[in-house]
Amino acid sequence: MITALAGGVGAARFLTGLLKIVKEEDLSVIVNTGDDIEMFGLHISPDIDIVAYTLAGIVDEEKGWGVRGDTFQGLEMLKKLGLETWFSLGDKDLATHIFRTELLKKDFTLSEVTNKICHALGVNVKLLPMTNDKFETRIIVEEGSIHFEEYFVKRGSKEKVLGVEFAGSANAKPAPEVIDSIMDSDIVIICPSNPIVSIGTILSVDGIRDALRKTRSKVVGISPIVAGAPIKGPADKMLRGLGFEVSAFGVARIYADFLDTFVIDDLDSAERSDIEKLGIRVKVTNTVMKTLENKIQLAKVVLEE
Repeated sequence: MITALAGGVGAARFLTGLLKIVKEEDLSVIVNTGDDIEMFGLHISPDIDIVAYTLAGIVDEEKGWGVRGDTFQGLEMLKKLGLETWFSLGDKDLATHIFRTELLKKDFTLSEVTNKICHALGVNVKLLPMTNDKFETRIIVEEGSIHFEEYFVKRGSKEKVLGVEFAGSANAKPAPEVIDSIMDSDIVIICPSNPIVSIGTILSVDGIRDALRKTRSKVVGISPIVAGAPIKGPADKMLRGLGFEVSAFGVARIYADFLDTFVIDDLDSAERSDIEKLGIRVKVTNTVMKTLENKIQLAKVVLEE
C-alpha cells in the first residue's frame, strides 16, 4: 500500500505517473483542504478537485485545473448580475461544487462527499481530505490577513508574504483513515507540492506530523524547488517570507524530522551533501515533469529501494 500527501497541480502530475506503475486500489492520497473556500454560496475544494479531475483524465492539462473543454456561461451570467468572478469556475466544475454543497448541507462529511465524487468520475484511488473540519489557510500581507485563494488567484501572489496562519488548526482533527493510512502503508510519499501551504497545511493537522515520525513506512519526499525556484506557484515567496531558504535543502530542513529519503533535481545535486548531513538519504534525478515519461520515471525513482 502507498500513501501520498498532496497539494494541487504538481502532486496531480506526479500521481499520473505513479498510477502507470501501481494499481489505483493500492493508493491513498491525503489532500490539502486549507485552500477550501466558499464562493457563490458553494463549498469549493480546489486541491481535491484538481487531483480528482486529473486522475479521472478530464482535467484541463494546459491550465492544470478545471475540466477540459468546459464552458463558462454560468460565470459570465454571475458577472453580468454584478458578482465578483475572479475565481474562475467552469460550468461542469460548478456542478461538482453544487453537488458537494448540497450533500454537506445534508450532513455528509467532506470525506463521504469526496468518495461519492470519485466514484462518479470512475476514480478508484482513495482520496482522503486531510480533515473534515473547517480549516482555512490565510496569508498575512501588509494590509492584514487574507484567504490563500485571494492572495494566489485574485492578487496573483504579487504581495510580500509576512506570515501564514492556519485558521481552524487548533481544533481540526484528521479525517477518518488518514492516520491509519500513514501508519499502515509500505511507503509514504510527500508529493512535490508547496511545503508551506499544501504539505505544511496537512502537517499542521493534529496527529499527522507525529504519525509520519512514528510510522515504520519509508517516507520519501520530492522537492518542489528546482534551481532555487518553484516549478509553479508562490512557494518561493512563502518560504522567503517565513525565513526559510528557497532551495531543495531549505525544504529538506522543514521535513527533516520525519523524512527518510529526499528526491531532488539534477540541477540541485550540489545540495546533496548538505541534505545528507540532516540524516536524510538523497536521490538525484530529473524532477521536472514535462512529459508522461518524465512522470513515470520520477515515480520509479521514488519507489526504488
